[in-house]
Amino acid sequence: MSDQSPQIFTVSRLNGAVRLLLEQELGLVWLTGEISNLIQHGSGHWYFSLKDPAAQVRCAMFKGQNRRVAFRPQDGQQVLVQARVSLYEPRGEFQLVIESMRPAGDGALQLRLEQLKQRLAAEGLFDAARKRPLPAQPSRIGLITSPTGAAIRDMLTVLRRRCPALPVVIYPSPVQGEASVAALVAALGMANRRGECDVLIIGRGGGSLEDLWCFNDERLVRAMAASRIPLVSAVGHETDVTLADFVADLRAPTPSAAAELVSPDRESQRQRLQGQAQALSRAWQQQANRARHCWQLLAQRLHHQHPSRRLQQQQQQLDELLWRLERRWQQRQQQAQQRLTTLSRRLLQYAPTRALARSEQQCRLLEQRLLRALPAQLESARHRLSLLATRLHGISPLATLSRGYSLTLTADGQVVRAASAVEAGQQLTTRLAEGSLEVIVQRRLVPHP
Repeated sequence: MSDQSPQIFTVSRLNGAVRLLLEQELGLVWLTGEISNLIQHGSGHWYFSLKDPAAQVRCAMFKGQNRRVAFRPQDGQQVLVQARVSLYEPRGEFQLVIESMRPAGDGALQLRLEQLKQRLAAEGLFDAARKRPLPAQPSRIGLITSPTGAAIRDMLTVLRRRCPALPVVIYPSPVQGEASVAALVAALGMANRRGECDVLIIGRGGGSLEDLWCFNDERLVRAMAASRIPLVSAVGHETDVTLADFVADLRAPTPSAAAELVSPDRESQRQRLQGQAQALSRAWQQQANRARHCWQLLAQRLHHQHPSRRLQQQQQQLDELLWRLERRWQQRQQQAQQRLTTLSRRLLQYAPTRALARSEQQCRLLEQRLLRALPAQLESARHRLSLLATRLHGISPLATLSRGYSLTLTADGQVVRAASAVEAGQQLTTRLAEGSLEVIVQRRLVPHP
């Protein structure tokens, strides 16, 4: 017999060890599949299965991650997910903890872009050390874009406004579709062979990821990296980011902004300083990225033992207990409803008909009293109304007129209160109790002080 005793696990310890082994060895994985049995729990967590024709796997996506999903998943939908391979310890079930989710089509395109970006970055095509400063006083500017798009109109408008005498050369090319990559590469090669421009702007207006995909093509990115002339990338709107932006010497948020950046004016000195600051920022960002990478490696090691993992397991277990509680509560409600139905039937057998008859008689008596009191109330209200009408008539201007008084008004309806307020020959209206008179002032009799 061996002198060393075998190691004996408890079930909990075994499941915990297996969970750590899966998470440490496999880490984050990408996979695609069809959603089935989706449950969006009241706690905010999602539970579902991902399947393909041959297999399926249980998944959990906690609310801290699923609130970043930009669409509403449904059963039968194909998705691309990034997940952490794990184990649900209370039941010993293999599962995936989903970190991100995209529709399969958009997600696959985005994944291709991310993989190409990482590969080109590893070759040094995006390094800050490759970036060249733009000329402070260019003698000629080249535009590589569609000759019919809105982008070229915007850039020419800005260039004419800032520096009308600056020559501009247009290298026309389509910027969307299958033939656009070859045309853009050819236009860029032509500009470098001629060597007639000090700086080039390449770009187009905004669009979807598919519309801008030619600026993510590896052939165009390598051609831009090989350009001897400094390049400014101006693709789409400020929120659109392509690989052309990373390889260019400078990325402009819009085509109009690119024209602002390359054209000289009184702010050229400020722009040079800004370019130096951007170069310093890129160098600092490169160092920060290296430090962040080291920190991420350390954080990843610590993350596997982080209490949040245990908390997620407990959250999933809590959801299971809540499901059981809801089912038990529904059973208790059904039992209570059945008992209520039985008691209601018994109560109907002992209906209080006598008390009901007495209540009906009392209602009839109250109805008779109400009918007798209603005429008296109406008569009292009618009397009060008569008194109020008499008082109102006493203070009415019409009553004053009926006593022989009159009211004199000017043509614009103003009341005449003094003889000095009118002129001889002025037409006035005198209102009597019955009818009105149109009068003309012959002369004024103003009392002497």
